Amino acid sequence: MIEVDYKLYSGEEKTIEKVVLDENLHYLHMVLPENEVLPVHNTNSTVYMTVIKGSLLIGLSDQEAHVYEAGTLLKIPFNTRMDARNQGKDTLELIVVKAPAPKT
Repeated sequence: MIEVDYKLYSGEEKTIEKVVLDENLHYLHMVLPENEVLPVHNTNSTVYMTVIKGSLLIGLSDQEAHVYEAGTLLKIPFNTRMDARNQGKDTLELIVVKAPAPKT
């Protein structure tokens, strides 16, 4: 087979899967139950964040936090302070792509 097959977690427990970490991009799958948060941090690449399920509350740099619902794709610039959380009742599911891959 030429392709590589990846399986994503399909449960409701808090999960941060590093699905693909290669020289081209980082592809992460995140599941955050109600009231779960990601650590506040600065992005280490351009981040493309897709809300698959639930709603994302995110504050970027010094701007007021916004809520984004399922079906939303956000593009967040390199070196942006990010404070992301699930403050909804439903489980939040995200796909996060970092491109280009961060230099580590």
